[in-house]
Amino acid sequence: MYYYRIQDRIVVSSELLENTIQVSEAEACKAAAPVYLNSKHRNSKTVYCINHPAYFAETDEDLWCLDTAQMDKIAQSLTDIPDWLIKKALEGAICGVSSVDALQCQLAHNNAAGPKKRVHIAAMGDVGGTLLIGLTLLGDDVIDSIGIYDFNEALCTRWEHEINQIAYPWQYHRLPRVDVITEEQLFDCDVFVFCASKSIPAVGNEAGDVRMAQLEANTAIIAQYGQLARNAEFDGLFAVVSDPVDLLCQRVYAASNCNAKGIWDANGLRPEQVQGYGLGVMNSRAAYYAKQDARFTQFLTEGRAYGPHGSKLVIADSVASYHHELSMELTQKTVQANLEVRALGFKPYIAPALSSAAISILLTLRGEWHYSANYLGGIYMGCKNRSTRYGVELEHLPLPALLLERIQEAQQELKSFQV
Repeated sequence: MYYYRIQDRIVVSSELLENTIQVSEAEACKAAAPVYLNSKHRNSKTVYCINHPAYFAETDEDLWCLDTAQMDKIAQSLTDIPDWLIKKALEGAICGVSSVDALQCQLAHNNAAGPKKRVHIAAMGDVGGTLLIGLTLLGDDVIDSIGIYDFNEALCTRWEHEINQIAYPWQYHRLPRVDVITEEQLFDCDVFVFCASKSIPAVGNEAGDVRMAQLEANTAIIAQYGQLARNAEFDGLFAVVSDPVDLLCQRVYAASNCNAKGIWDANGLRPEQVQGYGLGVMNSRAAYYAKQDARFTQFLTEGRAYGPHGSKLVIADSVASYHHELSMELTQKTVQANLEVRALGFKPYIAPALSSAAISILLTLRGEWHYSANYLGGIYMGCKNRSTRYGVELEHLPLPALLLERIQEAQQELKSFQV
């Protein structure tokens, strides 16, 4: 191992770096939050939280990041990791980076981070409007102001009037201020939320997976926003709410990293900047059914959700005592929950806008555990995670074999749509 000091941060690496100040291990082990440089990773986040020694291996990120048993096996193969570094990893107190440039970016981002964030929402339809209500009423602790954008200027003006007329008496500055913004201002923010959507099937005209029906049209839209983010050198969180979120995350990441000729140059969004917000409502829907049927009660304390929030959704009734048949039944109920609302003659957008988007985005900003899709081995995989000062931290658990097999199937489904 080699130890360095870069901008007052201790950096640990298995690689010899040129033109970098070296320090002793005795000095390095005193660092409260060391950085680990592993440039051997491919298809991995450029900045990530290390919460297990397995991340020190020269192994690309994959589903092992979610499975403690696999992580332990990988860690056992490592023979040159100091005990103090292993201890730091198990505490989740190490920032992993893929390059010195990624470290510089992380340092700049942390230095620029303020107590409250500026959030911009693109498209003020049913989802965008409901999201705005949720963020305004629930987010005064982490959101300073909210900018709204839509091609329909009158719609934005209506929302600006309505939301800014909501206030606590005698606490008139308590809730975030809402402004109408222009396209040129879209990425002058800390968090950009993409809610634009086309080709949503009308109620009564559903055929197959409603979310997948939107993929082609929404890909074209989000690719344009990816280029705008690239041109603005956006350094914040690009939150994808439109369906299918997992695939659109991959699309916008790819689009932002291609030049005007469509050639990949890696000058756009970093993979961890993009997160998809769709799994939160699926977890909440599973909880809804678990509260109605005693057979599923253990989901409320031991359950988990993984993968995309479409047909390949993975709901586990319990990670401690997994029951495959019950989990499959609960998954099926959860997947079909939106169709029950459509059967009543309504579009099911309220719960997604609030559970998947508003609540989950606020939990992200607060650094609390939530569900969202994050970059993992070239795709965006939904799982329990949180944003920390060291990067995104993925929850890992000892996954039962049948549950892991289901997650692997979801992974293959997502990979089949890679571009």
